Amino acid sequence: MLVKTKAIVISSLKYSEADLIVKCFTESSGLKTYLLRNILKSKKGKLRTAMFQPLTQLEIEANHKDKGTLESIREAKVIAPYQSLHTEITKSAIVFFLSDILRSAIQEEEANPELFAYLSAATSWLDHHKASANFHLLFVLRLSAHLGFYPDDSLVHKSYFNLMDGTFADDEHSIYCRNGDTINTLKQLLGTNFDALHSVKLNQKQRADFLAMLLQYYELHLHGFKKPRSLAVLNTIFS
Repeated sequence: MLVKTKAIVISSLKYSEADLIVKCFTESSGLKTYLLRNILKSKKGKLRTAMFQPLTQLEIEANHKDKGTLESIREAKVIAPYQSLHTEITKSAIVFFLSDILRSAIQEEEANPELFAYLSAATSWLDHHKASANFHLLFVLRLSAHLGFYPDDSLVHKSYFNLMDGTFADDEHSIYCRNGDTINTLKQLLGTNFDALHSVKLNQKQRADFLAMLLQYYELHLHGFKKPRSLAVLNTIFS
């Protein structure tokens, strides 16, 4: 079936000498994987390698067979050209980290317009604003809402947070309970949007500790989730 849809590039991987395998989160069909033949050698085709950098926002015309096999893209155009996302070193590091997160976290092959809108808006926000050392923390935390396990903040005044239940508690009643600085950071970010990130003041250790806890939270709630390989690079940049 020929489909025209918006899509956000999650990742691309070289396959053989001239092909790319590209994962995209599409507005119409959720996660899709495409085989782009000869794109690395072609100079006259409608598809260009630069279109398939991580988190690029596209409009594509694709052939979806929906049989669990690799799909194909006939045409593509960039619909939200980035000014800085792929050229500034700090933002590029954030992009590759978030791409790793999304590749492991998004598994649904069905439309999720709210998740698509979130990814589109968040990446555009980062492109148009100065890179914040805390952007990726809030991005990953808010992503959990679209994946079904956002922390329950109804008892946010309590001292402990249970990673397994996603709830706050008065005491350490489980091996998955955490308190201290990491939970104070969680409480700050739960009440923050991207425009207010400048008000969240964290040092390198607080940032790294919170991210480690957040990734453990993902591991507990998403089957098969793996810590991003780009984590060490990101921690170095924001050290």
